[in-house]
Amino acid sequence: MKPSSSETPSQGGYLMPAEWHPHASTWLTWPTNRITWPGERLERVRDAYLMMIQALLEHEGVDLLVHDEETAQSVRRRVGKVGANPEALRTHIIPTVDGWIRDYGPNFLIHPTDPDRPVAFNKWEFNAWGNKYPDLTLDNAVVDGLSRHLPGRMFRPKVVLEGGSIDVNGRGLCLTTRQCLLNPNRNPDLSRECIEDLLKSYLNVERVIWLDEGVVGDDTDGHIDDIARFAAPDIVVCAVEEDPTDANFPMLKANHETLCHLSTQEDLFGIVSLPMPEPVVDGGERLPASYANFYIANGLVLVPVFGQERDRSALDILQGVFPGRRVLGIPATDMVYGLGAVHCLTQQQPQASSLVPCPE
Repeated sequence: MKPSSSETPSQGGYLMPAEWHPHASTWLTWPTNRITWPGERLERVRDAYLMMIQALLEHEGVDLLVHDEETAQSVRRRVGKVGANPEALRTHIIPTVDGWIRDYGPNFLIHPTDPDRPVAFNKWEFNAWGNKYPDLTLDNAVVDGLSRHLPGRMFRPKVVLEGGSIDVNGRGLCLTTRQCLLNPNRNPDLSRECIEDLLKSYLNVERVIWLDEGVVGDDTDGHIDDIARFAAPDIVVCAVEEDPTDANFPMLKANHETLCHLSTQEDLFGIVSLPMPEPVVDGGERLPASYANFYIANGLVLVPVFGQERDRSALDILQGVFPGRRVLGIPATDMVYGLGAVHCLTQQQPQASSLVPCPE
């Protein structure tokens, strides 16, 4: 790994590809935090991880961060028991506090006109979603520890940003929310214009599309990956709530209307509506459960499901959006107790390639 000069990714010809760009690997962090997932929840979340690892290994590499070699060997044994090849799982001993590698992990980039260049990556600053959890800010060091395992250039924007707060279509568009990126608990000295310029420089996008707020219970201050996702260069999957008495109804309606306006006035993309699950509540608190927190892998889409009738509708809709991929539901009721789900717990490493294909 070579550190970057003052050159930005866009100046160097790099860009963040869409999630459906072919992957070399999916990066995960083995869950260990018993505060995030207390009691038996942690073991059920680990079972869900094994389900994800088994499915992913059929299509791409899996790189897993673990605390020590003993854990690595234990996970390999469990991977073998679920029918996957444990030798295909690459483990890396990197200290972590929690599993949310989407938010603190490397933000990978490709050089689309030079496939011989290895992938590069941005190392954004991670402050545990606005300094809400001081113990979790230690995960800001993960990328530096991981960088020795990666061959490409590392860019340092020196700006607070989490991976779940942005989504790109690989063709110049970036989705995000005002609630998160303009929140004073992230970068209080940066204006909206400065943040847009940074996204354009470090993701190599041409336009930033701002939605308003995320879902109820989301401690990330409105991450985009719970509300609206690119599924193709010209398709956005948007979470909607049909019940006007539901607390999520007004913000999701406003986001949907913003996207509809762009669709009709500028013909930027089509919109596929994705229902929200019925409220998932624990101890009287609404959890940020959303089917939009899916993960697009090679030949596969992993979708959080919550043991309710609406799961089937969401899976069917996403299968229609991704006809060339297997759409697999991942039990996420225990995951979302930790206030995140499948997309939050994954991070894609794209293949270096001169081709940026559309999804199947």
